[in-house]
Amino acid sequence: MQSAYDVILRNGRWFDGTGAPSAVRHVGIRDGRVAAVSESPLPERGCPEIIDATGQWVIPGFVDIHTHYDAEVIAAPGLRESVRHGVTSVFLGSCSLSTIHSTPLDCADLFSRVEAVPREHVLSLLEQHKTWQSAGEYVQFLESLPLGPNIAAFLGHSDLRTHVMGLGRAVDPRERPSEAEMRRMEELLDDALAQGFLGLSTMTNPWDKLDGDRYRSKSLPSTFATWAEYKRFNRILRRTGRVLQSAPNITTKVNAVRFFLQSVGLFGRRALKTTLLTAADAKSTPLLVRALCGMARFINRFAGADFRWQHLPVPFEVYADGIDLVVFEEFGAGRAALHLKEEVERNRLLSDPKYRRQFRRDYEVKFSPRVWHRDFFDAHIVACPDASLVGKSFGQVAQVRGLHPVDAFLDLVVEYGTRVRWKTTIANHRPEVLDRLAADAGVQMGFADSGAHLRNMAFYNFPVRMLRRVKEAADAGRPFMSIERAVHRLTGELGAWYGIHAGTLRQGDRADVAIIDPAGLDASVDGYYEEPVPEYGGLQRMVNRSDAAVRATLVGGRVVYRGGNFVPGYGETMRTGSFLRVGRAAALPALAAANADERAA
Repeated sequence: MQSAYDVILRNGRWFDGTGAPSAVRHVGIRDGRVAAVSESPLPERGCPEIIDATGQWVIPGFVDIHTHYDAEVIAAPGLRESVRHGVTSVFLGSCSLSTIHSTPLDCADLFSRVEAVPREHVLSLLEQHKTWQSAGEYVQFLESLPLGPNIAAFLGHSDLRTHVMGLGRAVDPRERPSEAEMRRMEELLDDALAQGFLGLSTMTNPWDKLDGDRYRSKSLPSTFATWAEYKRFNRILRRTGRVLQSAPNITTKVNAVRFFLQSVGLFGRRALKTTLLTAADAKSTPLLVRALCGMARFINRFAGADFRWQHLPVPFEVYADGIDLVVFEEFGAGRAALHLKEEVERNRLLSDPKYRRQFRRDYEVKFSPRVWHRDFFDAHIVACPDASLVGKSFGQVAQVRGLHPVDAFLDLVVEYGTRVRWKTTIANHRPEVLDRLAADAGVQMGFADSGAHLRNMAFYNFPVRMLRRVKEAADAGRPFMSIERAVHRLTGELGAWYGIHAGTLRQGDRADVAIIDPAGLDASVDGYYEEPVPEYGGLQRMVNRSDAAVRATLVGGRVVYRGGNFVPGYGETMRTGSFLRVGRAAALPALAAANADERAA
């Protein structure tokens, strides 16, 4: 006897992703969708997959709105480091970077240094696999892969500009696109939106730099655009109701005002849906986040805007091997060191007394715009060939050696190179501010940078860590939001704002599910680990582990991860994810379609 359901999730506390009250329910899944949500038990006879979720939370799969998996998805379409944490939908193409139109060489130079992934492997992957020349062909390519999670995508402005103008002209401050080139970029944006893309991602932060040898250390092409160019794209996004994703000049933050004004929707003008990096409680500027979030709330309420800051709802802790960390791009001495690829040449620079004086001047300027707090007493060594230094800050090492903290840092980098590994927390260090930001209607949960900065940080499980904070606050009698609202902020709120069918778990919805054991929401989810990335030559990547908290993940109605293990063939021979088109329901995954055909027969 064939069951009415392919999967039954029995007796779990069910959250629908809308923020509505949760309740103990039995969820039946058929043909990749939620077929029943029942107070009473469902008929289980003949059902091939039954999960007893007693005492656990059955929630919509998490949506990760800010990733840089654009290269990794080609070789490892299961994207396991996200899916194992209950993430079932990821966004590609952030920060002006996509791989749609530019050549493999240009894409590798655009992508690798900014996102701290190995250029040679990015280039090799694209040279081997890039057959697409348009947004539509890119979607077809993605859907030919054994996708694990669902994928949605932005078109990147730097990709667009490079393709139309050529990379050399696109990063030349004297050059402007001709009228014909502007129209061509507009046509390509229109085409991507017609294919269901989320919108356009741009970048105005100048310390995101090119890799390679041709134009090394030039800022990304998008940063060279004028506001007249941005406005022409914004008109298209406003007309179609799509999203602008961008970042202000992170060092000065001043041009955030222009993004605010562009989002305004008064006097018959439609609001421009805008999401910007980032609402962070930075140690360097502790008062700024309150002002930025207050402005977002104001323009949304009184000026008809539709503006959101992206926010990482966990402490922003970063690690570095030697001097290889993107925050050094924000001042001249740091940029000079990162410009040099060869260790011998770089060490020569770091040893130069004149260079060190410049580095100290940059370090000691108290009121310059910045992201990094520039405090080597708040930067602790976690690995070093000299084991006696582990656990000490660079400032403490400087005191013992009678040196300036900059000199102590540079001495260790010259002596040990990338073998001296250290960490610091840049932002989101005050729990009370994190709680306030998590509840702020002007921010949305995201900015994990999943798939990027592989040796520097790991926020793949940020939704799990946020749920832990919410639960612990409630258990301690100081709740700052309900579990239902927290789930909504991590799922349905994001799906609705971006216009994709994701983030809800009601009857008829795609069965993208995370099963969470609240007993596993403990300190273990905050830990960092390392795993090799075969696709990047075995590079050791920082990762998270939430095995005690995430009991199972389902994508498209199929259990793909359970009890700490992925099912056989996941990301290799079976496809569970789909490309999520704005405003359109995603096609059934292959297994669901096969089940539907069998039932019809």
